Amino acid sequence: MSKDDTETAAVSRLTRRDALTLLCGGALGICDAVRNPARAVVELDINQAQLRQIPIAIVPFQTLGGGTSPLSQLITDIVTANLQRSGLFRIVERAAFIERTASMDRPPRFADWRIINAEALVIGRVGETGDGRIRAEFRLWDVIQGKQLSGEQFFASAANARRVGHIVSDAIYKPLIGGSGYFDTRIVFIHETGPKNARAKNLAIIDQDGANFRQLTQGQNLILTPRFSPSTQEITYMVYNKAGQPRVVLRDLQTGQEEVVGNIPGMTFAPRFSPDGKGIVLSRQEGGNSNLFYMDLRTRQQVRLTNTPAIDTGPCFSPDGRLIVFESDRAGSQQLYVMNRDGGDQRRISFGDGTYATPVWSPRGDLIAFTKRSRGRFLIGVMKTDGTGERVLTEGFHNEGPTWAPNGRVLMFFRESPGPEGGPKLYTIDFTGYNERLVETPAFASDPAWSPLIG
Repeated sequence: MSKDDTETAAVSRLTRRDALTLLCGGALGICDAVRNPARAVVELDINQAQLRQIPIAIVPFQTLGGGTSPLSQLITDIVTANLQRSGLFRIVERAAFIERTASMDRPPRFADWRIINAEALVIGRVGETGDGRIRAEFRLWDVIQGKQLSGEQFFASAANARRVGHIVSDAIYKPLIGGSGYFDTRIVFIHETGPKNARAKNLAIIDQDGANFRQLTQGQNLILTPRFSPSTQEITYMVYNKAGQPRVVLRDLQTGQEEVVGNIPGMTFAPRFSPDGKGIVLSRQEGGNSNLFYMDLRTRQQVRLTNTPAIDTGPCFSPDGRLIVFESDRAGSQQLYVMNRDGGDQRRISFGDGTYATPVWSPRGDLIAFTKRSRGRFLIGVMKTDGTGERVLTEGFHNEGPTWAPNGRVLMFFRESPGPEGGPKLYTIDFTGYNERLVETPAFASDPAWSPLIG
């Protein structure tokens, strides 16, 4: 990850205490992490943003009757891949295991696991119950202190076995890192196919690890900017018909039912939900400018929030619903502003070099992610909600569209490469700027939106 030295010095200067607080999620982590190294990641190289990974041993899951099966192997592989991909864990190689007969039914031999430097240990089993369901159970052990951290049992439909692995992964993540996990989630995005000058753009969905790809639309209409509800498995997206008229569509991903929210002239981006899911905030172009409006989804009534001779767009609610962040060129260049949910007390929060766009409030409420253009590069960054503490996470030829995981720890965005064969692809990155990873999709992909936990 390259950064401009001048900009990095200006916006990324952290004390070690700042770094630890950021890493461990505020008050949760510092003292507890130092006291119990198997409970949280505690080391950060401030210059390189490298995290100290927790060494974790994952014993291959067994069947309910003992032995292994394709199902138990699948769950083991999913749990291992999820934890490894997070960048917060180092998976201990199975070849190093001394205790080969570790069982769910008795405590492990902790000394054997300490010798191979494991700090956490997972032992589990899984199988079909005979009524169309899967039962999975696991025990998570703190090897350093020699005690159990967690032990849980789950039931799920056999038709969705992969989800069991994600649920188990979240249950392991929570006591070790603090806060909820993000593995039992999905991503909606724009699936782009065809030549660069005539690409078809349809709506698609994948699990957060790139599996279970499914295309949701098959039409020739242009589809843009899907947005997830912060609390339900519903999305909004914008579609242009063949006449070039925009309309906003509300889609329930559980049932597949769609509802046209309205044909809203002048819309250029899909709206975002309010935290309670009862309304949306949107921008509408009027003449040479655009302003922001709130729409009640029950009554379809709109309330104007801004009224300036500028371009106000890209609004996003804070998780408590009290504030809205948005982008505006009212000061002569594209910058970020925050206002009350009724439009009052509008104030600028971005003052760095360059222009800012696509602000998205963290689900934890502490940070705002954004796209920034500076010196001909596109940057993905975060700042505190008052505009201080700006940090660049990654940069490239064209990076855009950040979206937060529901735990506020990981961001996804899309990156486009230059050249005639270049196209957008999805990437994830930890909010420290560490662990950038490509998310595999069948074709080019843009405009990702991260779901809440499926629940």
